Amino acid sequence: MKRKIIQIDEEKCNGCGICIPNCHEGAMQLIDGKARLISDLFCDGLGACIGHCPEGAIEIIEREAEPYDERKVMEAMVPKGRNTILAHLDHLRDHNETEFLNQAINYLKENNIMMTPEKSENHSHGECGCPGSAAKDFRIEPVVETGHALSLQPIPPASELRQWPVQLHLLNPQASYFKNADVVLAADCAAFAMGNFHERFLKGKSIAIACPKLDSNKESYIQKLSSMIVDTRINSLTVVMMEVPCCGGLLQMAEAARANAGRNIPIKQAIVSLQGEVIEEDWT
Repeated sequence: MKRKIIQIDEEKCNGCGICIPNCHEGAMQLIDGKARLISDLFCDGLGACIGHCPEGAIEIIEREAEPYDERKVMEAMVPKGRNTILAHLDHLRDHNETEFLNQAINYLKENNIMMTPEKSENHSHGECGCPGSAAKDFRIEPVVETGHALSLQPIPPASELRQWPVQLHLLNPQASYFKNADVVLAADCAAFAMGNFHERFLKGKSIAIACPKLDSNKESYIQKLSSMIVDTRINSLTVVMMEVPCCGGLLQMAEAARANAGRNIPIKQAIVSLQGEVIEEDWT
């Protein structure tokens, strides 16, 4: 399966090892004077190590890789002690990886491993990548509960937007908020034209936005949409387009992704007029 994962440029790596402690999952080791990714299974692809490489030798790429397994990560991490576990939980929470955080908490509960709720002051996470592209799931917010492990508490959203980022180039197609979700693929202009876009199309759904005319590397869009269909098994895709001819490319990308994925999910098209009225809406 394709997913985001760390790639190390050995020419740039000077073997300083600064990145190693910041990989709380234990996916990296210093071997023969170079930082090495030793396990696809343990690399979460979130990039906590990137901000700690002074040589710029680490980047996130998308390639075929063994699926990340949170329970196996926890099995390997528990013997490393409390601070490592807390750093890992903070890492998942800071990236709003709610599903993985739940799996980690459940593992601790099942094995009667209780953690104090205070966030450790002995570790911190540097910024990794563009802050504007850090994944955020607005549906729930991790909190601490006195005397217990980390728990989750619903919060009322300020709008119907359930996530960040929304631009398809920036999205991780395997983010937890896409799992088994109904997804809206909207033209960039649609939400500006429609006064009731959130209520009509976005409520209860995850979203990706794109412009089929101006955006580059649209082949990557098809790959990402295919990954949503296959890997996170989205339930449906609603393509919201403007009435202008160039917007039809958005539906073509969605249908190409469905064909590539080989999974016949339902796709609905909705066409919006320049005045924000839905002039056509039907299943393809």
